[in-house]
Amino acid sequence: MKKKIAILGSTGSIGQTTCEIIKKNKKDFKVVLLSTNSNINKIYKQALLLDVKNLIIKNKLKYFKYQNKFQKRKIKVFFNDSDLNKIVKKKIDYTMCSVSGLAGLKSTLKAIEFSKAVGIANKESIVCAWNLISKKLKKYNTKFIPIDSEHYSIWTLLQDTKINSVNEIIITASGGPFLNTPMSQLSKIKLNQALNHPVWSMGKKISIDSSTMMNKIFEIIEAQKIFNLDVKKFKILIHPKSYIHSIVKFNNGIIKILAHDTDMRIPIINSIYNNNKIIKTKINLKNLNNLELSRPDVIKFPSIKFLKYLNNKNSMFETILTTANDQLVEFFMKNKIKYLDIIKYLNKIINLSEFKPYFKKKPKDLNQIIKLSTYVKLKTKLICEK
Repeated sequence: MKKKIAILGSTGSIGQTTCEIIKKNKKDFKVVLLSTNSNINKIYKQALLLDVKNLIIKNKLKYFKYQNKFQKRKIKVFFNDSDLNKIVKKKIDYTMCSVSGLAGLKSTLKAIEFSKAVGIANKESIVCAWNLISKKLKKYNTKFIPIDSEHYSIWTLLQDTKINSVNEIIITASGGPFLNTPMSQLSKIKLNQALNHPVWSMGKKISIDSSTMMNKIFEIIEAQKIFNLDVKKFKILIHPKSYIHSIVKFNNGIIKILAHDTDMRIPIINSIYNNNKIIKTKINLKNLNNLELSRPDVIKFPSIKFLKYLNNKNSMFETILTTANDQLVEFFMKNKIKYLDIIKYLNKIINLSEFKPYFKKKPKDLNQIIKLSTYVKLKTKLICEK
């Protein structure tokens, strides 16, 4: 019997990769739903390729320009996450949640209700609302699989393991495009340089987060919540080849290392197939013999200093940090601020006295997170325009 699958954010980097995997294995899957914000042409092609009859397109205006194309193919189009109940009547086997940013939180929470398993590639949802997500996972008895390569590897290494046996977890970072760039040149960095990741092929926003190493700050927050470990047990090591994705040291002295090629298809395929799909790749001895692990330079990557703000509790601080960073990256991409301004302004924003009370406030619901996020965006804009 074919697995029934939904792909939320199908036109993004992870979504496209998931669609490509299913295209090559169509005999195993039935895709019941795809979603996008505004990439009409891409989702139309995906729908035809995978024979999908239900779509969610958030941008109504763009959809109406191409309405006839969808109607001719008898493809039903819905416009918001509330319509998910109209599309999926019974629990499906798997949903890939890959809508980027906090915009993906609502659909992620909704997907848990109608899915036997969810693969979550939306780190903002986990970072800002893990307490809401975990509550829903328990309520609907839904299996959770982290899709980020680092978290998938930790999740794999900790299978059938007691959490209290973990001594230390190392998350690796490639160092991005500026690992060997002199500090004197960083003030002149342009957008195309920040997007030129030396190892991974990723979306624009995550590529810039990788260059500043903010992605690793978010990954540690994410990992702390997912695995319920003391945040102090997590460390970051630079690993330019990105062959090692995580290292777990146990109290008994045993160290486990998980390695795989820089290919997001590996965690995605394994999450969909429950680790039962054969992937034919050879061990890269060149990479294994030259791991080049090192500690990150705090001067070059000042975002590392944000680790001191992290604790083991869910709070609204994560929403402030995530939203402000998202907004600053957007400003950089629009050439409104300089590259080094991203971390400079981010540090300024999270230290504003008006935000201090949120460091101890636990998010109660989705609306509270959205309301704070909206305000942080406005505040960030005002600070950058001064």
